[in-house]
Amino acid sequence: MGWFTSFTGYLAPMFLILSPVFSYSDQAYSMHRTKSSAGFSLDIPLIMLAASFLRVFYYPGARFDKALLIQSFLMILIQLVLLKIALDHRPPPSSKGGEAAIPFARANDGVWEMPRPFNFWQWKSPKPYWQFILCLFIGLTVGELLLAPVPSIYPSYSSFIGYVGLAIEATLPLPQILSNARSRSCKGFRLSVLVSWLLGDGMKMFWFFTATSTIPVAFKICGIFQACCDSFLGIQYLMYGNGEDVDIKDHHVSEYSLTRVASGREKRSPITERKI
Repeated sequence: MGWFTSFTGYLAPMFLILSPVFSYSDQAYSMHRTKSSAGFSLDIPLIMLAASFLRVFYYPGARFDKALLIQSFLMILIQLVLLKIALDHRPPPSSKGGEAAIPFARANDGVWEMPRPFNFWQWKSPKPYWQFILCLFIGLTVGELLLAPVPSIYPSYSSFIGYVGLAIEATLPLPQILSNARSRSCKGFRLSVLVSWLLGDGMKMFWFFTATSTIPVAFKICGIFQACCDSFLGIQYLMYGNGEDVDIKDHHVSEYSLTRVASGREKRSPITERKI
């Protein structure tokens, strides 16, 4: 068993480092190919960018395994590319109006859909997205420069941003879970992303609990929560599918209209059956 643990000790970090590429490259290519990002939750780049930035600035105070630090840098790069593609290929506004301010068309509003203050992360223009990311980076840089020389405060500050970042990352599957539940479909969410998440969870859990390097307990707790959410996403995919095979041909309603005839009498005449 010792050789297997040693082998996974090398394999798991490499997998985690490359997991951003495995997880999101197919999603990005799919949106680029179809010229549409409908069905993909824009909150995913938000969560991963915020969590990765916080994790990078958590490293100087925690000194956790460098594989997790490298993964964070690569995740930032991948999520910036994913965000750019998603914003470039947003569905056009609805002709009925009102959808123009929403980055992604929603198939159905659900009980979980709540208004956000100042339409946060639902802006019309791409510019505010990049401004928010830049402000986040500048704010964390200023905090690091100001507090790092203060040993009485910095450890608490570092732990705080680390735990916040890990807690944010743990919520990653939630926006997609709610999006799937509202539309009762997983269309737009790539199966390759789900598979990579589940494989990553399994690899991560094994490595977290067998690694000899420093893995803070916060990583383990948040990893377990995220694995549970990813598993629920898998259940949704089994329940809803990708939305392409939904057959509603068996649901027909015959409609009738009243038509006036020349004699002044009214009679019912069948119009064509329409699918609903």
